[in-house]
Amino acid sequence: MANQFGAHSTTDEVLAGIDLSGKRVLVTGVSTGLGAETARALVAHGAHVIGAARDLDKAAWAARAFQPGNGGSHELVELDLASLASVRACAAALVAHGEPLDVIIANAGIMACPFMKTADGFEMQFGTNHLGHFVLVNSVASLLRTGGRVVMLSSRGHRVSDIDLDDPNFEQTPYEEITAYGRSKTANILFAVDFDRRHRAQGIRATALHPGGIRTELTRHMTPEKLEQMRQISAQARGDESPAVPVSALKTLAQGAATSVWAGFVAAADDVGGRYCEDCHVASTVEGMADKGVRSYALDPDRAEALWAKSEEMTGAA
Repeated sequence: MANQFGAHSTTDEVLAGIDLSGKRVLVTGVSTGLGAETARALVAHGAHVIGAARDLDKAAWAARAFQPGNGGSHELVELDLASLASVRACAAALVAHGEPLDVIIANAGIMACPFMKTADGFEMQFGTNHLGHFVLVNSVASLLRTGGRVVMLSSRGHRVSDIDLDDPNFEQTPYEEITAYGRSKTANILFAVDFDRRHRAQGIRATALHPGGIRTELTRHMTPEKLEQMRQISAQARGDESPAVPVSALKTLAQGAATSVWAGFVAAADDVGGRYCEDCHVASTVEGMADKGVRSYALDPDRAEALWAKSEEMTGAA
């Protein structure tokens, strides 16, 4: 079952025949796009989804499309990943409630925004995409059942840049939106690598993934010039002289969210633990020009451990 899916598989195809009754799943960023589709599919197959979002009204509107199946249900919790106070309040409420979790899908994120800082003074993309999730996931990790999983949504954009532990907030180097995005997405993968190392003995695994090219609100901060720059980067990675991304290469939301539910519920834990996935498969390590795959620096265990220590230092989350 785990190997029959690919780039065009949808969430419902991946979950066909799977009863998620009794499963409790925390999904961040459920107000739109991939997060809303992920939550919809899980609820339709019987899971109870705790949907975390900054804008609860928007998330409630998205949830109107949910059609629960097999006893599926959902609830919403407030979460602003750009504020550690909000992250800690959300996590504290979940821990106080005491209900276990089977899977955490860290879906929320921002992309290529102008230089901004989080409420705690971190560069916005690194602070939101990585540090916010770092604190959230670690704060609720005690709720994960044996056999539980953490699924981090990264991106092919990780191949733009490795992390910079000496200057994570662009205090010494000029800010560049796409570079900052690449750093944050590399950090998502490295976090999964070290979380998996730390928890696999307890039967809890972590993985990261690229959902694919999808038109969502994630690109709302990008100017036409920046979108063109991203297309050029993609073309270079493909070894293609044309910067245009064919329409056929773009996924629907249901196709984009398929790898999230595959990695969380279908793939064998030992296959995906500490790895990077795309198109409902575990990706190969690649260097140089390639359309798919993961850079070796994003899976480097020493790099992952160093990022963990830096993240604890920055957030005070030991």
